[in-house]
Amino acid sequence: MQKVKYRFVVACNSLGNAFQMANKLQNADRSRYRVPILDRALALVELLGLHPEGLNVTELCEALAIPKNSAFRIAVTLEESGYLERLEPSKRYRLTSKFVTVGASSVSEMNLFEKSLGIMRTLRDQLKETVLLGTLTGSEGVVLDQVPGLHAFQFSVDPGTRFVLHTAAPGKAILAFLPNEECRKIVDRMEFTHFTENTILDRDEFLSHLDEVRKRGYGFDLSEEREGQYCVGAPIFNGKNDPIAALWITAPSSRLPDCDLDGVAQKIRAAADVISSKLGWDSEG
Repeated sequence: MQKVKYRFVVACNSLGNAFQMANKLQNADRSRYRVPILDRALALVELLGLHPEGLNVTELCEALAIPKNSAFRIAVTLEESGYLERLEPSKRYRLTSKFVTVGASSVSEMNLFEKSLGIMRTLRDQLKETVLLGTLTGSEGVVLDQVPGLHAFQFSVDPGTRFVLHTAAPGKAILAFLPNEECRKIVDRMEFTHFTENTILDRDEFLSHLDEVRKRGYGFDLSEEREGQYCVGAPIFNGKNDPIAALWITAPSSRLPDCDLDGVAQKIRAAADVISSKLGWDSEG
């Protein structure tokens, strides 16, 4: 009986070793097909995603530990293809909104645009104001799409436009529902630029503000970036209950008085919840 056991153990060990060897060979075989310059280009893109203010060639080559000539050639190639722009006079490169177009369908498992557009139009017809869709990119937000309002005077921005998070209703709406650690990492990278007397300038105060946003279920900007401009936004969740985007409106404060804020916010939250449901979100989850 002991001999049988011994042979069984030896056989298992041999089989395990064989599987390990096969995996090593498979990985080694796959590594032959990797393209080093493409690896570097992807690393450069990911690095710039963490630095929305942009980096120059020297900063790129030092951060990636690659030759300066390689960093320059990759940056120029991506610039020529429209994926990077070069800022003057700093000579920094940063990502363009073309990545928004290419990567928008990966914001969730399904196409966020297709799931949102009809609901955005319905919400616009209800509120008469411009309705926008956006998400986070690094420590900034980016506009993905919009449906213009029906008033003679309306706010309008181009898809791909970036916005700061500490004053923006959509930024607050997403941040408030992220896991605490992930939220804090983003907040720690944010620059609290002063715009108006209502702008939040302190990290701890901003985190407390996010607690209020979480309780209300929506984010709000009451002339925090521009005098006389109000924004109200709600998060959009995927099937894993992750906040992946936000839906919001922008309007003059004269058309969105404080007494109407909660009522308008509930309509936006209801529309955002419909989009979330289309993405697999379960409100009971």
